[in-house]
Amino acid sequence: MEQEFTKYEVARILGARALQIAMDAPLLVKIEKEDLERIKYDAIRIAEIEFTSGVLPITVKRPMPKKIEGKLRRDAMPVKKVDQDVEKKEKHEEKEIREEGEIMELAKPEDETEEEAAVEEAVEE
Repeated sequence: MEQEFTKYEVARILGARALQIAMDAPLLVKIEKEDLERIKYDAIRIAEIEFTSGVLPITVKRPMPKKIEGKLRRDAMPVKKVDQDVEKKEKHEEKEIREEGEIMELAKPEDETEEEAAVEEAVEE
């Protein structure tokens, strides 16, 4: 059975084999010394020659999706106790802020001029 590889699988296979060759692994095909000199002992080129000759003992495992039989149903996500505790704490903090906090009004142009005048008087003194 002839197995076709994707370009990514070919790149991975060649890279793995070239690394093995670079680490002094024995060659799986007989290559003449002149041919090795012509390709300048390039590990990737040697790996390509081995790959095209079909002698590499490297396999590719492709995970297949699992078949699910029956109807798919959507289960409601259970609310975790931690989320409920955080939510209660946030509500309590918001309530405290409302009770203790000062309600601020929008700034009016008259207020700003009074403040500026007070600052100028303090600087002059």
